[in-house]
Amino acid sequence: MKRSNEIDRMLIKRIRSGDTDAWTDLIARYEGRLLAFVDSRLSNRSASEDIVQEAFVGFLNSLPNYDGRRALESYLFSICAYKLTDYLRREGRRPAIPLSAGPDSSGQWQLTGNARPASSIARSVERKRIEEIALIEAIAEQVEKWQDKGDWTKLKCIELLIVRGRPNRQVAEVLEISEQQVANFKFDFLSRLRTLIKRKGLSQEVFPELYEE
Repeated sequence: MKRSNEIDRMLIKRIRSGDTDAWTDLIARYEGRLLAFVDSRLSNRSASEDIVQEAFVGFLNSLPNYDGRRALESYLFSICAYKLTDYLRREGRRPAIPLSAGPDSSGQWQLTGNARPASSIARSVERKRIEEIALIEAIAEQVEKWQDKGDWTKLKCIELLIVRGRPNRQVAEVLEISEQQVANFKFDFLSRLRTLIKRKGLSQEVFPELYEE
């Protein structure tokens, strides 16, 4: 992990110094991972490539404000997730992460289609934007914490569940752990997201499911 961070810091330093080869190296290092992430949510390779390209452009534009305290990988994935969310919103779809799911939940985490509930349709565009940004930031923050602690099994588990959309049973087989452990990791992740988002002090109208008893 330290070695990876050192490589990233060196890449950023080279890019800021005007080394054009460094930008090529950065794309080569992360393009495949970002494409895999977007491809798992879309069935349109061309759109996936456009989203990843937009993410790199977004990173380049935000580079003056990037201070290096945040892991480069999670920063890039946050930008990419934001671009993906923006694309899905334009297409009439949005991410659906069940923040109220219980520990025994075994269903796949999917993207909702056009048939959205009235309460969702009634939300203003600004409210949706706040919701999406809060969720992206919370996920990135939790991923960073697990990376710092070396909780790789949890990270792999959540990646398979969210990014790959695999059911609990398949995730358990891949990671060679029990389905109950998978369910526990999922519940722990969702609980942490709930806590992180609540700490932002957002209006109850933004995430009403966080306040359901």
